[in-house]
Amino acid sequence: MTTNIISSSVIMSPRKRTLVPVSSRRKAADDYFPFNWLPVECQLHVLSFLNEVDKCSCALVCLSWSCLVRSWKLWRVADYSRRGVFHMGQEGLLVSNREFERWKAWVHHYTHHLVSRRASLLTLKASFDLGDRCNNWSELLGHLLDHVHCRDLSHLDLNWTFTLLEPLDLRVHSSSSSHQDSITKMDQVTSFQELLTKLTHSCPRISKMRLHFDWSDVSMSLLTNFQQLRVLELKYFWVFKGVTPSTLQHLTKSLPNLKSLTLQILVPLRNLGISYTLESQSLEFLDVSPSRGLVFSCLKLPALRELRAKKIVRGITLDRRTRLRIQSRWPCLYHVLREGTPRLQALNNERLLPTWREERYGEMSAILEQSCYCVQHLDSWLW
Repeated sequence: MTTNIISSSVIMSPRKRTLVPVSSRRKAADDYFPFNWLPVECQLHVLSFLNEVDKCSCALVCLSWSCLVRSWKLWRVADYSRRGVFHMGQEGLLVSNREFERWKAWVHHYTHHLVSRRASLLTLKASFDLGDRCNNWSELLGHLLDHVHCRDLSHLDLNWTFTLLEPLDLRVHSSSSSHQDSITKMDQVTSFQELLTKLTHSCPRISKMRLHFDWSDVSMSLLTNFQQLRVLELKYFWVFKGVTPSTLQHLTKSLPNLKSLTLQILVPLRNLGISYTLESQSLEFLDVSPSRGLVFSCLKLPALRELRAKKIVRGITLDRRTRLRIQSRWPCLYHVLREGTPRLQALNNERLLPTWREERYGEMSAILEQSCYCVQHLDSWLW
């Protein structure tokens, strides 16, 4: 009779495993994911690609990650427009009072979070009605700029004319709303100028700016203090607010480093016939397609490479005599470009041939029909 001797390892249940010391398990985990072995700067660089919610989640992993997330180097963006209607592609939305209070609490909590982290901002995006005396959004933005490091702020995207979320107001407004609107506009401009003054002192290195603009003398003098501006986009503030030709010319001459300029200017009907002059030694991209009634009589832009312009119909019919009297004041856009833009390469997203100056209109005829207000390219006039 043969006795088979079976080792204990064979008899052992397959579910049982040999115990491994805790220190060995930690060492194996470090070998598998050596994030903590990286230099601190490398760890911060990796975490910088996360959004704000994921950064806060990482702070709950362990103590070392929590210390990393608290670093001011990870909080370089203050984006108040990343919630709600920003993701829905809408400019504004009426919500219930309860929902508005929740969003308002989030705004204040977010501001406190940035201040407590001593954020060093590079980008600021916000959309608040600065004329709102009930919620005091201007004080909130001022408090943020006073308590964070914003000396290196380079990108400002600010809409100070309306708030993203507005509470649903069921009260019936009085018929004298025009006077109330005028007061509101004045409050908005005053608060905007106060904020712009603070920005000139706290954030002199802004190189990219996108905001609504009121074209007042005070706002113009403040805007021209940002000598590092390279990209500027100005939207209209009030349809009844006109822009004088000298004001527009002063803007481009006062910003020596400006490379890209986008203008949304709505010329009032009372200013029909006015033409504008632009002069800049550095401007390479000019987009006036969002504007309405903006006509150039002279361009002195030796570095300009691309221009976008669009003729927008207003729907007002003018008689022939009035139309010819107004149009006779304006030169053709083709002659303006040929004389003042020697490096122009593209017009309305169309690539131009190097010989476009030698031909009269030529390939530009179809483009000029869409962008030129002169008599040759506008037979019938609907404004």
